[in-house]
Amino acid sequence: MARSLKHNLTSGYLSAARRFSPKQTRRRIVAYVESYDDVAFWRSLLSEFETDEYYFQVMLPSSKSLAKGKKMVLTNLLRADQFGDSMIACVDSDYDFLLQGATQLSQDIIRNPYILQTYTYAIENYQCYAEMLHDVCVQCTLNDRPVLDFPAFMQHYSRVVYPLFLWNVWFYRQRDTNTFPMHEFHDCVRLPAEVDVRQPEALLQTVQNRVNEKLKRMQKRYGHLVAKVEALGKELEKLTLTPDTAYLFMQGHHVMENVVLKLIIPVCNLLRREREAEIKRLGKGRWEHMQNELSCYENSILPPAVMLRKNDNYKELYLYQWMQRDVRKLLEKIKQSSY
Repeated sequence: MARSLKHNLTSGYLSAARRFSPKQTRRRIVAYVESYDDVAFWRSLLSEFETDEYYFQVMLPSSKSLAKGKKMVLTNLLRADQFGDSMIACVDSDYDFLLQGATQLSQDIIRNPYILQTYTYAIENYQCYAEMLHDVCVQCTLNDRPVLDFPAFMQHYSRVVYPLFLWNVWFYRQRDTNTFPMHEFHDCVRLPAEVDVRQPEALLQTVQNRVNEKLKRMQKRYGHLVAKVEALGKELEKLTLTPDTAYLFMQGHHVMENVVLKLIIPVCNLLRREREAEIKRLGKGRWEHMQNELSCYENSILPPAVMLRKNDNYKELYLYQWMQRDVRKLLEKIKQSSY
C-alpha cells in the first residue's frame, strides 16, 4: 500500500509538472519586433491565436547587441534560413502600406506573408484610437464626466489635415523625402502649445489656418501636381485612408505627443481637480479622513501618458481586425508547409 501511495503521489507530481511546464511539444514561432514598446502590443495580438500546436515567442531583433528597429528586424529575417518556417517579423507599417510597393521595402512588407504589419503608421495610432480616449481619461481620473467628444474632434482634425497629408504621402511615394519632409508637415498640423479643451473649435481653426497657408504655397509652386495628388487620394480610399481617418495613418508618435496627449492631459487635469474638490467638500470638518481619502485617490490614478500606452481598447478597430486576419492566414500557411 505504501509503495502504491508513493507511486500515486509521484505520478500526480509528474502530471502536475507537465501541466505547468512549457509545452515543449508545441511548435515555437519566434516573432521579432522593433523595440521594447512593441513587445506588449504584439504579444497581446499573437496570444489570441496560440493553440496546442503553436505558440509565439516575442523577441527583439538581436540577442548580441542593443540594435533595434524595423531595418534590423527585416534584415535579420530576410537573411535567415528559417524565415517563414519558425520566424516572423512584426513591424510598424510607417508609410510602407500607403506606398503600395513604390519602394523595395514596401514591396517586401506587402508581399511577404511572414511579415505582419500594423497597417496604421505605428502602434501609437492604435493607442490613440479616438473611440477609447474617454475611457483613458476615466482610468486616469476615476471621473466619468464627458468633457470633450474625442471621436468628433479627431474626425474633424483628420478632415482638416487630410489635404496636406496627401501631398506629404505623394512626395514620399516618389521617393522624395526632401521637398515636403515629414517634419514640415508635422509643424503645420500640430495643436498649439496652449490648449483650451473648452474651445475645441478654436484649436481646429488654428490648425486649419496653418494648413490652408501651406496648401496655397504648395499649389502655387507645384500646380502641375495638383491633379496627381487628387488622384492619389482616390487611390488611397481603397486602403481606407479617407478625410475621416487620416490620423490613423499619420506618424503615430506625432499624433500621440502633439495631438492626443495635448488634449488628454488638460482634460484629465480638469477631471482630477473636480474629483479632489468633491472629496474636500464631502470631507469638510473631518480633516484626517479627508486627507486619507485624497491620498487613496492619488494612489489610484496614473499619468495620462502611461495610461494611454497601457490601454488596449482598440481591438474593434477594423485595421486591428486586418492584422488578426493576417495571423490566421500565416498560421494556415505554416500548417500547410509542415505537411
